[in-house]
Amino acid sequence: MLKVRVGAVRHGTTRGLSAGALLAGATLAATPGQAQTAPAASTEVVADIVVTATRSSQSLSKIAASVTAISSDQLGAGGIKDIGSLAAAVPNLSVGDQFGVNRTFIRGIGLTSIDLGADGAVAFLQDGVLIARPAAQLTGFYDIERVEVLRGPQGTLYGRGATAGAINLITKKPTEELNGYVRASYGNYNAVTLEGGVGGALLPGKILVRVSGKYDRRDGYGKNLFTGADVDNRDAYAIRGSLLFKASDDLDLLISADHFNEKDNNYAFHYFGPTVAAENALGSILGGDTIITRAAKLGIPVNYRDIYSDQEALNRRHGTSVTGTLEWRPGDWNIKSITGYRDFTRFNRDDLDASNVNMFGQNNYDEKSRTFSQEFIGTMKADRFDLLLGASYFHESLDGAVRVPLTNLGILFGAPANAFNNQNYLQSGTVTINAYGAYAQGSYHVTDKLKLTAGARYSYEKRKGVGSFDFLGSVPTNKEKGWGAVTPTFAIDYQASDQTLVYASVTRGFKSGVINVGSKNDVINPEYAWGYEAGIKTSGLDGKIAGSLAAFYINYSDLQVGFVGADSVVTTVNAASARNYGLELELRARPASNWNIDLFATYLNAKYKDFTTGDYRQGFKLVNLKGNRLSNAPEFSVRAATDYTVPIGDAKLNLRADVNWQDRVYFTEFNNADATQAPYATINAGLKYTAASGVWSVDVWGRNLTDKFIVSNNIITAPLYSSIRVGSLAPPRTYGVTLGVNF
Repeated sequence: MLKVRVGAVRHGTTRGLSAGALLAGATLAATPGQAQTAPAASTEVVADIVVTATRSSQSLSKIAASVTAISSDQLGAGGIKDIGSLAAAVPNLSVGDQFGVNRTFIRGIGLTSIDLGADGAVAFLQDGVLIARPAAQLTGFYDIERVEVLRGPQGTLYGRGATAGAINLITKKPTEELNGYVRASYGNYNAVTLEGGVGGALLPGKILVRVSGKYDRRDGYGKNLFTGADVDNRDAYAIRGSLLFKASDDLDLLISADHFNEKDNNYAFHYFGPTVAAENALGSILGGDTIITRAAKLGIPVNYRDIYSDQEALNRRHGTSVTGTLEWRPGDWNIKSITGYRDFTRFNRDDLDASNVNMFGQNNYDEKSRTFSQEFIGTMKADRFDLLLGASYFHESLDGAVRVPLTNLGILFGAPANAFNNQNYLQSGTVTINAYGAYAQGSYHVTDKLKLTAGARYSYEKRKGVGSFDFLGSVPTNKEKGWGAVTPTFAIDYQASDQTLVYASVTRGFKSGVINVGSKNDVINPEYAWGYEAGIKTSGLDGKIAGSLAAFYINYSDLQVGFVGADSVVTTVNAASARNYGLELELRARPASNWNIDLFATYLNAKYKDFTTGDYRQGFKLVNLKGNRLSNAPEFSVRAATDYTVPIGDAKLNLRADVNWQDRVYFTEFNNADATQAPYATINAGLKYTAASGVWSVDVWGRNLTDKFIVSNNIITAPLYSSIRVGSLAPPRTYGVTLGVNF
């Protein structure tokens, strides 16, 4: 099996399952080879990607965990271009945004709170540094070496916020050789994307540098038909620079910094209709219309990509980060220090009443986060024993405000409409977070085939909130609390043959408690998840096929679930418990040297075991939701992808296509029919010509070619707005051409 080095992860990967079980009658053939040495390159076999699991180099097929590694050649305008499109390439990963906030779910676990200050359940990192704010996780997809997605609780090695798993973006690093690339894309919606990077040696053998950047602009996928402005357009740029100092053969210092900026009308609230009241029951009081009532009056179909609002969907965000990585390799040890600083600011505005009248619906979000993190990692590899030691510190200061002017609210109280026009619904304040962790993990090779792994992390986190809540009266929201947790890991793996690995593991995940900005909410307790997994990985047919099968069970307790209560105030509670179990099958085949096939299929059963809450459809009567499916948890999903390369002299033409099918998902805990996305399939395809020199290429591509209308998120607003449905949409059909130059 060909081994291709892709890089470092902290834990695990997936590629297995006996080929004999996958293809009846197939004969498994021995394919010897060690993780750190590549055999003679063969284009006739499936590539086995090499990563450094727990900081020691291993191939994906040899690591006892579920990880997907996506290489740089899969990233770009016609492929995986952002966090949203990542879901199509990773089993049991679901991604949607809400008001410009990343909502990533792995195996049915993710961000369900809608309050300011909420944390996700998927640890999101760039070059090993945590990006804490979900709203800051929607950038950074340029000049990427690879993306690593680790599925299942990762409490020992990733600590806080990895209840569901972890995603790590690994950027391209400086090299000795001068190299770089430029890509220019143009597509429908007047989409223009310019991306490039260049690097090399300033002082050969001592100082290396790399600089990269991206500019991304497009017209809106829709219009605000009341004002004529674009909706869900994009205007953004980002730059990154890295310096690598090679002090000696065993000591390196890498310093990187980046900055991004967005100024557009992206992340609009789209109106999907009423729930408990007649259409436009509120707006009609002031003579207004929604996108639905306007279309009815004109006798035309509703285009839900448009809005009809007196408020523009404003998106303003920018951020800067600096990362320093010092790596020392004395003897059998590898010691690394990772220091990170990130400053992130955003402002978003949308319209909660979803109509063209100016009434208490202008929704303003302000968020400013400053984080500092420090982590020390030491690894040692002996003949039969591998050891990992680590310690971490994380600090965040989060300032924020949610402000809704109470314009024309008086009309609901029989008072003059402008009686409360000088007042606001206002949550504001500061939350300070300090988190500490210490962990150790070791693996012992009992025999050449049998390995035992055990580890544990102790985490402690303290949060302090200072602020106020104003809504026809003001109350302070000052509170503080700390939590500690031990998250162990146990694993056993057996290398049955050179091609086949079987394994089992038990891991506990921990997501800290939460104090939301300016919230009347009580302090929200931590989430915990015990994850149990067993799997098999193998290859066969002389390396032409490789696959994996993983079965998992997650016992999930104290879920942090957010909703809007009967008093029209955002509330977060700890749901009692849930249990998630399922299967993940992955197959890769290389029938010929110029033909690749990829397939995954997943089954996920994610349901509440016990959760009692008020149902907005029944006047907030308490109901028990035992047996309801968790949000963003499709029962089945399937992906099939292929690419085929045709030689044209010394040049080549690559044809690729993939089909992705996802089962129904619900967006609320009530599993109601008006807050769901039905099953759907998307088709992507591309045709790329690469010149004989390999220097330049032309890529014609298309995504969502059938123009499937997909709701990526749907929330139920406050009773104040008649609990209408608003949410976000996945991109429509997009297509374009990309010119590339490599040097």
